Amino acid sequence: MSVKFIDSKTAINQIPDGATIALEGFLGSDVPEEILENLHKTFLETGHPKALTFYHASGIGNGKSRGTNNLAEPIMVKRIVGGHWALAPQLEPLVENNEIEAYCFPQGVLSQIFRDSAAHKPIHISSVGLGTFIDPDLQGGKLNESAKEDLVSKIKIKGKDYLAYEVPKPNIALLRGSFADEDGNITFEDEPLTLESTSIAMAVHNNGGKVIVSVKRILKSGSMDPKAIRIPGVLVDVVCETDDETMTQQSTATVYNPDFVKPSVMKSEGAINVPLDFKKVIARRAAMFLDPEDRVVNYGIGKYPETVSLVLKEENAANNITTTVEPGTFGGVPLGGGDFGCAISPQATIDQPYMFDFYDGGGIDITFLGLAELDQQGNINVSKFGPKIAGVGGFVNITQNTKTTVYTGTFTAGGFCADVENGELHITQEGKKDKLVDNVEQITFSGHVAYENGQNVYYVTERAVFKLVNGGIELIEIAPGVDLTKDVLDHMSFKPIISKQLKYMDERIFNDCKMGNVNNEASELVKVHVNV
Repeated sequence: MSVKFIDSKTAINQIPDGATIALEGFLGSDVPEEILENLHKTFLETGHPKALTFYHASGIGNGKSRGTNNLAEPIMVKRIVGGHWALAPQLEPLVENNEIEAYCFPQGVLSQIFRDSAAHKPIHISSVGLGTFIDPDLQGGKLNESAKEDLVSKIKIKGKDYLAYEVPKPNIALLRGSFADEDGNITFEDEPLTLESTSIAMAVHNNGGKVIVSVKRILKSGSMDPKAIRIPGVLVDVVCETDDETMTQQSTATVYNPDFVKPSVMKSEGAINVPLDFKKVIARRAAMFLDPEDRVVNYGIGKYPETVSLVLKEENAANNITTTVEPGTFGGVPLGGGDFGCAISPQATIDQPYMFDFYDGGGIDITFLGLAELDQQGNINVSKFGPKIAGVGGFVNITQNTKTTVYTGTFTAGGFCADVENGELHITQEGKKDKLVDNVEQITFSGHVAYENGQNVYYVTERAVFKLVNGGIELIEIAPGVDLTKDVLDHMSFKPIISKQLKYMDERIFNDCKMGNVNNEASELVKVHVNV
């Protein structure tokens, strides 16, 4: 076998100037951290390798120094095409100052694109991204002026619009597994996710490049279960063994937890008692959009989608649903924060490209996501705010292909606070920034495309609920205790369509006792007198 077993610092010598690198990782999971840190150190010492292009599907890093933060060197890096950028704040100045070429494409597209690269397909065809800033009619996924090359175009097939993403030809793969044997076969038994590791290894191998894999240990040849091997040794060129457990953490927050990978280790969650506050108000109203027939649910990252999950468990309404998280987990208890992407005792874990096949084909019944900025067309921005680049992650794949999408968040931002008393909502401190604007800064979700696709879309805040309709958003409910004009309309940059059946939100949402049946509204709702 031609596999080399060398340390990660020596492995950097395998990377030539001008290489196109396919990088693996999701937050802190599966990230070849030791290789990335040695890449950065080697460049600072020698000035090489340089002029590198990176492709990565997911956000990689801890929001400080790890992951893609190691790439914050303008001469070392020429271009980055990433699915999510928020975890690498050190890259933001380079993007803002046009020191690197920066692109953002959907996480699902990038995870699937490596399979196309392995098969030497010239383009990846998808409807995902239409109507958003990724659409070439808008920005083409370009994040700055240095990104001049068009990497996505629009085509028609049988009269229908699609996006054609250029398929890269990476010649270096930077991956991480759990164990390697003497033949270079790689297993992932201690990793909570497998992501697109097989696809990346195959793409780089078939393009004549070098596949470099970081592992915990090297085992004897023939000691591995063939079905546990996710990267066959024939695809692997370099294996780097590390003794530093912090370089092989299961996630950003966890070094090792058997519950992430062992379904037999199930811990009781204990009693769930969500305190009644404005966050619970939002979550309760959002949870009411869950249909009794919905079986597959996705929760986005953030406190409001996570609170929806807790409310459904508190109401014993989550027993018949299966949760999914985009990097590949089905079932179990999905985690948030630095463990996002992992789950306690998942029912199944599949490769990320296949999860996005499931999503793109309409496999999710309902998703609960965050609401950062909303405009009069029903467009949502969660990807860019001034110089701060968040990116899209799996947001575009999920929102464009899910039957029912529920956005959750406060009506205003920046210091907002409210109390829930006597069955009413009382705003005690208004936020400094209005989130409902004429036009969002960047279109991450297109209301027009969603309406044309026949999706059910709702926007839930603590004081008002909107529905996507033809021509914009319709105000359908307000919270008891708020004033329609002073508390709602005066904090919007535009006047929404106001339902002729405008109602108060279900009174059960504002009381301490359990709601009972979250799938049904209360038998009587009081119609709001509209006089504006």
